[in-house]
Amino acid sequence: MITTAPSRAQKLALTGLFLSVFLAMLDAQVVATALPRVAAEFGGTGAYAWVTTAYLLAGSVTAPVHGKLGDVFGRKRVLLGALALFLLGSLACGLAPSAGLLIAGRVLQGAGSGGLFVSVGASLGEMFTPREGAKYFGWFSICFAVASLAGPVVGGLLTGVAGWRSIFLVNLPLGLLAVVLLKNLELPRRRKDAPFDFAGVVLLGVTITGFTLLTPWSITLGAAAGVVFVLVERRAKAPVLPLRLFRDRTFTVSVVLSVLAGFAFLGSINYVAVFLQADAGPAEGGLRLVPMTIAVAVSSAVASRIIARTGHYRWAPRLSMTLGLLAVLGLTMAHGLPLVLGCLVVFGLAAGLNLQVLGMATQNTAPAADRGAVAAGVNLARALGSALGPVALGFAYRAGTHGVFLALLPVLALALVTAFALPHIPLRNHH
Repeated sequence: MITTAPSRAQKLALTGLFLSVFLAMLDAQVVATALPRVAAEFGGTGAYAWVTTAYLLAGSVTAPVHGKLGDVFGRKRVLLGALALFLLGSLACGLAPSAGLLIAGRVLQGAGSGGLFVSVGASLGEMFTPREGAKYFGWFSICFAVASLAGPVVGGLLTGVAGWRSIFLVNLPLGLLAVVLLKNLELPRRRKDAPFDFAGVVLLGVTITGFTLLTPWSITLGAAAGVVFVLVERRAKAPVLPLRLFRDRTFTVSVVLSVLAGFAFLGSINYVAVFLQADAGPAEGGLRLVPMTIAVAVSSAVASRIIARTGHYRWAPRLSMTLGLLAVLGLTMAHGLPLVLGCLVVFGLAAGLNLQVLGMATQNTAPAADRGAVAAGVNLARALGSALGPVALGFAYRAGTHGVFLALLPVLALALVTAFALPHIPLRNHH
């Protein structure tokens, strides 16, 4: 385990880790600008929403599976397997002769991305003590911010220069570079003799899908599957998401906060983008998002440095939700572009303060055998909030973007109250 400055080999491994997760994050953003070209080539169909949804949904469903597999068989094997699955999906998308096969390729990509998010976070938990790893967790948020900013731009450039298939095929050389770099990753090898929880995986997948689709029949099915999932997990010998984790208040509070943060900060971004394009085109509207995106990266990096130096993290989600409330309150009353952009910068600062802090907190209290399951639980909660946000806020959008901002106020208020329930457990200097 690393207790001093990383060696050259460890730095190469870290580069491979962050390149992997950056590619997964980028592919969630890069497709939007290419969809018109895809629709033109395949004749246009209403199924193209699934090009994005299939990726996000597959990532959410498979994240706990990858986390559990990593806990059982070792993190490096599962990480490389997830990267291979992501690259296979990228190749399938790049060569897809029809819309149906393109969507199938996106499912493969998404299944790989779910493993990358979870495995990279859990790998950092094994490489570093919680205190040492704090600054590296901050790179997660920076990767997210850069991918969010670069995604539409890269997608537009590649589509215009080399065609829409290039946005998928470009993953292949970069992904292979990540594989080479990850050869330097040294993590404990292990294998536990435990049955795999197939029933739990299926039920969790149905539950997530049901609540993500948010139709009356899907919610009913998802709720029923969720109840059965809890009953099955209580008796499973090796549950995919151990319910005992919820006995840890840090984990439980972090899961609730992740849902609320995903809903407020990630689930609202599409409406913010529409709001900024109201009196401008897509290009200028995208440029107006740049200050907020930079604020996300800056606040995350600064917070990670402070947490690594002090070992204290509880202040970050509290400040995050406070700033988020103030920013949204300002947006409900703001007039004029400078004031709106100022409020969005504060909103970005708020978002960056909690993106990876909750992952740090849960890794700090997690048993070594459950690091993957804990990382998967937090990522799953954030993904659910991110998926629920756009749908739920869509009802408020009937009153315009002002209605969306008003709807965010009680969500952020609840998140602030929840943040004060997070226990004070300083980051450990040992494993």
